[in-house]
Formats: sequence, structure tokens, C-alpha cells
Amino acid sequence: MPKPIVFTWSGKTSKGNIQKGELTAGSKEEVISYLRKQSIVPTIVKEKPKAVLHLSIGSGVSDKDIVIFTRQFATMIDAGLPLVQALEILSKQTENKRLAQTITEVKGDVESGFTYADALRKHPRMFNDLYVNMVAAGESGGILDTILNRLAGYIEKAMKLKSQVKSAMVYPLVVVTIAVLVIWVIMVKVVPTFARMFSQLGGVLPLPTRIIVGLSGFLAGIGGILVALGIIGLVTFIVFFRRTDNGRLITDRIMLKLPVLGVLLKKVAVAKFTRTLGTLVGSGVPILEGLDITAKTSGNKVLELAVQEVRKAVSEGKTIAEPLSQAKVFPPMVTQMISVGESTGAIDTMLNKIADFYDDEVDAAVSALTSMLEPVLMVFLGGTIGFIVVAMYLPIFKLMTLIH
Repeated sequence: MPKPIVFTWSGKTSKGNIQKGELTAGSKEEVISYLRKQSIVPTIVKEKPKAVLHLSIGSGVSDKDIVIFTRQFATMIDAGLPLVQALEILSKQTENKRLAQTITEVKGDVESGFTYADALRKHPRMFNDLYVNMVAAGESGGILDTILNRLAGYIEKAMKLKSQVKSAMVYPLVVVTIAVLVIWVIMVKVVPTFARMFSQLGGVLPLPTRIIVGLSGFLAGIGGILVALGIIGLVTFIVFFRRTDNGRLITDRIMLKLPVLGVLLKKVAVAKFTRTLGTLVGSGVPILEGLDITAKTSGNKVLELAVQEVRKAVSEGKTIAEPLSQAKVFPPMVTQMISVGESTGAIDTMLNKIADFYDDEVDAAVSALTSMLEPVLMVFLGGTIGFIVVAMYLPIFKLMTLIH
């Protein structure tokens, strides 16, 4: 499948008006074909140049902003307001300026004859494939307000899942960082004072003291700079390595195999997969398209490849459960429940039940991980500082013994 490319285009409408915009597609021919279907004669279609440096991260619009916009829009549509009027109201009352500007642009496209889904498709950084395809299904089925409420609920649950993972990751990172800084300060500032005192006393220092004094001298000199540069270099390498497809696959595979964290990440992946696919299928999105979108939005390269293999098998006439069980990424319970859902014709309901179950599993896993890490980190910090303190006082104890 070709990688999506952002194209800029310019063309004339049937009335002779010039329109411009951006469109994400697999090729230039797809853009031209799409524009012609919209009764626009393309004059310029070219790939959007990639910026060398991005100073802003993301779209500047949070998931919460999208949820509020989606719920308000659903309420207005349900109340019978015309699409354009609802967009006009929301563009004026939305607090986020970027989102307000985007809504204004979407309104203009809808007024020009674009469907709401096609107008949203021009802004992939705010409205991903999942969002756009569900809106398209809602428009074609005449249930746009229902689909929008379902979308808002999906995004809220996805936000909760993301927050749980962040809390599981951030807590140990913060504690370890503080512990390392405390130990660093002790080694660089406190230990050298003891080392100068011991050098005046003379004699052979105990082994633990010699180890700590030697390590302190290394960190206080060029060694400290080398260690800091090494850490920065390692983090930079990992960040850039993960930006490559192969790098993401390798790191995601390693993370899924980690003893405790890997179990949590696998549960998160299963919850996201089942929730996304269940929401898409339940909204009327075709199963093959739903699997493709689910793979792209999985956030895990191992899962993405597994779902793409499932999609390929389904396109050849197989069930979803059969290739899923062969992927070895999903637990047997998941594949068996999906198999039951397929045989009863309630695959979307079954997928959402699995997602609810794994949401609770993620809650329990995060609590267990936090409970387990807290004493481990405290023992590590206390043990390390305790060893340093004992090592520094051993010569003093030895001296007091000699005096007596």
C-alpha cells in the first residue's frame, strides 16, 4: 500500500472560480481523480514540500478540544441545525484559535460543495483516517449525530488509556531521575570533601571507600562529562532510530517482551485495537477499510504488521479470528471472543466488550506496576546512598578503633 502523501492543488470550479487546498492521497492521479469527481478541473497538483525544521509539535489542538467540538457539533446536528450554520457557530465560540481557523476552512469547503468528510480529510493532523471515515459512514447512513457522539466517546476512552500509560511511565522515570541527581550531587560535591580529609590521615582505606572515592574522582572530572554525553547520545540515537520503520519495529518488539512493562503494553495494544475496530465496524465502515485504519492508528509497529496480515487474509476470504490467532500478538481469549462475534454477526459488540475488559485490565496493571515499582525504587535509592554513607564512615570507625 502506497504511503500517504500531502499534495497542494489549485483548480477551477464549473462556475469558473479558482479554488486551492491540500489533500492527502497515495498518488497525484488519485488527487486529480478526486477533484474531477468534485467538478473541479485541476490546474496544479504537486507534492507539498517537507519543512526542514518543525518548531511546533503536533497540530496545536488537543484530544480534549476535538472531543468538545465533536460533542457540540453532534448536539447541533441532532437539534436540526444545518451543517454550515453549526460550523459557523462553532468557529466563533471555539477557544482554540487553530481549531477555530480549521472549522472556518471546513465550513468554506462544505459551502463549495464538498461533503463534510471530504472537507475534514484536508486536515489530517487534526482529523485522522478513523475520524474522517466514521464521519463519511455517518453522512452516507444519515446518522451523523449518532456517529459523532460515538466518536467523542471513543476519543475520551482513548485519552483515558493514553493517560494510564503515561502515569505508568512517568512515575518511575521521575523517581529514577531524582535518585540519579541526588547520587550525582553526593558523589561530586560531598565525597571529595571526605576524600581530602582521608588523604591527610594517610593509611590504606577500606575497599568500599576506595571504590566510592575513585568513582567520585572519575565523575567529578572528565568522566562525568563523558557519562552525561553518553546518556544524551543514547537518548538521541533511540529517538532518531524510532523514526525509522525498522527502528520502530525493533524497539516495539523489545518493549513488548519486557517482563512487567511488556504485559501492560500488550494489554494497551489489545484494548486500542478492539476499541478502534469495534467503533469503525459498528459505525458502518467496511471491515477491510476498518482493519487498514486500525493498523495505521495502532501506535505499535508489531501490532500494525500483524493487523495488515489479518487484513490480507480477510481480503482472501478468511475470517478475522483465524489469522489473528496465528499472529501470536493477541491472547487466545481475544481471538475466541472475536470468532464467536463473527459467527453470531455481532462482531462490533464483541469487540467493544473485549475493549471494556482490557480497559479494566490496564487499570489493574498500572496499579500493580506502580505498587511494585515504588518499594523497588526506594530500596535502590536507599541502598545506594546507604552504601556511600557507610563507605565514607568506615575509615572514621577504623581510626576510632585504633585510638581506643
